[in-house]
Amino acid sequence: MLQVRTRSLAQTHAVAAAIARLSRSGDLLVLAGEMGAGKTAFAQGFGAALGVTEPITSPTFNLVHSYPAGRITLHHADVYRLTTQNEVADLALGELAEDRGIVLVEWGDVVAAVLGDHLAIRLEAVPDDVPETDETDEGGDADATASVGEPVGEAAASDPDEIVDEPRALTITGVGRGWATRWSALEAALGEWAAC
Repeated sequence: MLQVRTRSLAQTHAVAAAIARLSRSGDLLVLAGEMGAGKTAFAQGFGAALGVTEPITSPTFNLVHSYPAGRITLHHADVYRLTTQNEVADLALGELAEDRGIVLVEWGDVVAAVLGDHLAIRLEAVPDDVPETDETDEGGDADATASVGEPVGEAAASDPDEIVDEPRALTITGVGRGWATRWSALEAALGEWAAC
């Protein structure tokens, strides 16, 4: 298990981007956390790092959004409204991942047992107990956020899960063998955000 902490939306996007750079075709990532924890914002940073250029939004009502990103496709799923494991099985998430894809599953922790190998990422809001030093520190200004390529403005305001410009704690766990060979690289990539 790896624990990291971010102080801003830009840092959450940066953590997601670091994980995206280590991800490969066939990977399944499960995003967990309460409403507003930053799951969709994480997906935005992840997708931007893969090369997704269109706005990434929550797929709550469509269940799965697919975003071509060059030689790979990001499949962003949301299983919040599903009530049975059969409904999750009908989405064929494993098959999406096998066809040159990476799958991010929001609310997937409730069905993680049937998902096989995956990287579990739990996001939580945490109190901001560290005083701010400067608006531009830690990439927290609007220009830095916009330069990463994430949607801002009205789209972000319409989805409470996207409004995460405050501290977050992320707990990252590898389930199965899929991330075992990349774990040291993951720890190194996320070292600057490691929780003390």
